[in-house]
Amino acid sequence: MTTLNSTPRADGFRMPAEWEAHSQTWMVWPERPDNWRLGGKPAQAAFAAVAKAIAAFEPVTVCVSAGQYENARARLDHGAIRVVEISSDDAWVRDTGPTFVTNPHGEVRGIDWTFNAWGGFDGGLYFPWQRDDQVAGKILEIERCARYRTEGFILEGGSIHVDGEGTLITTEECLLNRNRNPHLSREQTEQVLREHLAIDKVIWLPDGLFNDETDGHVDNFCCYVRPGEVLLAWTDDPQDPNYPRCQAALQVLEQARDAQGRQLIVHKLPIPGPLYATAEECAGVDLVAGSQQRSPEVRLAGSYVNFLIVNGGIIAPSFDDPQDEAAHAILQRLFPEHRVVLVPGREILLGGGNIHCITQQQPAPQRA
Repeated sequence: MTTLNSTPRADGFRMPAEWEAHSQTWMVWPERPDNWRLGGKPAQAAFAAVAKAIAAFEPVTVCVSAGQYENARARLDHGAIRVVEISSDDAWVRDTGPTFVTNPHGEVRGIDWTFNAWGGFDGGLYFPWQRDDQVAGKILEIERCARYRTEGFILEGGSIHVDGEGTLITTEECLLNRNRNPHLSREQTEQVLREHLAIDKVIWLPDGLFNDETDGHVDNFCCYVRPGEVLLAWTDDPQDPNYPRCQAALQVLEQARDAQGRQLIVHKLPIPGPLYATAEECAGVDLVAGSQQRSPEVRLAGSYVNFLIVNGGIIAPSFDDPQDEAAHAILQRLFPEHRVVLVPGREILLGGGNIHCITQQQPAPQRA
């Protein structure tokens, strides 16, 4: 594998928007018993359902440990799903996998950000995490993609969204958190994003969703629908702890101009719930020092915004919630050219994220 000392922007590469064509989607099989209840069996069923839903639209590659290879291969019985053996610490490939970048000459490369399990020893969710920090490099090796490694610059893929035309959305709660890159100012952080993703404008939302254990990843709160249009998780209930977060985000988005000078159109997507884990669900998670503990008192950061755009489809979570139908209708209206597929997301949510968090798209080669 070639590790480059330049930056994607200097080499003529950019991060494409999620709606641009994919060659495949990557996932990692869940099995960590101190995060996924009952040894990960319910989560494995949920991940398999997501993988098969994506496979109706584009190929999927699932990374699996040696111990789970045979089980996963049997459960992922679909012609469009490839299973490869890669060890990891957990299953959040959005955050541990590479961010792919493309150029107009049909080349695809990848950025291997440094990973510290969402905060390292200051609020991180588990230790150790070095196998997770190796996942991006291993994926790029399999795909024979040249690699840019941001040694010492910590970033998770779920903390950014781009429009493919020069604008990036993120949250201060995550990217400016002291447990990510405390040695860098906002301006220095923006400079790294500019150089690696070829963006020209960063829109900073103050916070992400309430109780999001990733420190407010934007992919659980606000995403692009198309250039100039975003979708924001929303509540009208002033008693909901998300209310001030939604209001603050809306204010920023309404005042912002993107890299092309456009004023953003903001669409709203209702927040499900409030959702909580049951005592029984929490009891099924192994107790390990240093790992995130699960409690039925803690509100879950459930969100329909945590969906994946695939070739011709939208794969979004459902929660057996009264808002499921409205969310489906809004997504279908906003993506008229795509088929919206809802897949049960509760088991994934119990582990701390959702469909966007457990997937990473690999863009198709682009030619000008």
